[in-house]
Amino acid sequence: MDIERRLIRNLDIPLIATTLALVAFGLVAVYSATYSLSPQDPFFYVRRQLIWALVGIAGAAGILLTDYRQWGRFARLIYLITLAILAAVPLLAPNIQGANRWLVIGPVQLQPAEFAKLAVIVTLAKRLSLGPIERPADLVGPLLHVALPMALIVLQPDLGTSLIFLVILFGMLYVAGTPVKYLLALGAAGVSVFLVAAFVSSQGWVPIFKEYQLRRLFIFLNPYQDRTGDGWNVIQSMIAIGSGGFFGKGLFAGSQTQLAFLPARHTDFIFSVIAEELGFLGAFCLLCLYLFLLVRGIRLVAYAKDAFGVLIITGVVSMLFGHILINVGMTLGIMPVTGLPLPFASVGGTSLVSNLLGVGMILNVHMRRHKILF
Repeated sequence: MDIERRLIRNLDIPLIATTLALVAFGLVAVYSATYSLSPQDPFFYVRRQLIWALVGIAGAAGILLTDYRQWGRFARLIYLITLAILAAVPLLAPNIQGANRWLVIGPVQLQPAEFAKLAVIVTLAKRLSLGPIERPADLVGPLLHVALPMALIVLQPDLGTSLIFLVILFGMLYVAGTPVKYLLALGAAGVSVFLVAAFVSSQGWVPIFKEYQLRRLFIFLNPYQDRTGDGWNVIQSMIAIGSGGFFGKGLFAGSQTQLAFLPARHTDFIFSVIAEELGFLGAFCLLCLYLFLLVRGIRLVAYAKDAFGVLIITGVVSMLFGHILINVGMTLGIMPVTGLPLPFASVGGTSLVSNLLGVGMILNVHMRRHKILF
């Protein structure tokens, strides 16, 4: 027990404080975005988000109780269980908004793909920690490792979440010492395969992607070509962000938000709500919190005592970076609309919990950074 108290002293307080600040920021944004959605209970969404936040914090605290090195011993089992669950989701999950992504357990909806990201981070970290990537053939194992869960998630269908696995893969491969020329070649090959798959799907030859997925992926290039259809979300988001000005219109006063012009304002486009109501200043403060979180995570990589720990932190930081970059880019109209939530801010219990568990994983590695504690 004395050792555990010593370990607690190694907790990174700045990382914890930043995470809690982001959760609090998100709760305020969620309340402003949703209080008019449920007039009978204006606190419905924010109360539910708070409950999930508490669950995530409790889960993160629970993660700290086990030495992260123990996870590596069960990496194969974790991976197989993850694949089994993902394979079962399309069979067991009800169809919600045209997708089978959520397992419904009583009043609770869980999205296994969110937890799968953490499982892949741990198991891929174990694989990459066993040896360096020195030849192109060494990439086959890691690629297959990520490709299998990605394929199962695409079938749900959930193209946006599957893209995050690529961000995680590239981030971890880079830190594992993979030559940059291999990563560039891999990236070029991936883009080529995607473009070919998109073309084949658009011609109706092989239905790799659904028609609506292709429209959403490419509409950002010119949203005004379908301003009342697929381009509506992007256009309204850009209007909301632009109309916020420097100081914003004030909480509960955003016209695009409160008059329901902005779609999915509490999920995919929560950043647009923040920018409209709190302005450039509020959005800048939020992005600064994200930047500090990511930089802090990168800094803690240097203190990890083994390659397994280094790669776990790298995977979590890559996951958060991918979500932030794609979501904010989507709301600004400079990236495809993929439906990815903004970490710690968008309404979504499983997403919030998985992000908090990810921070718990970083803290776990960092608090056990010393081989011997005196």
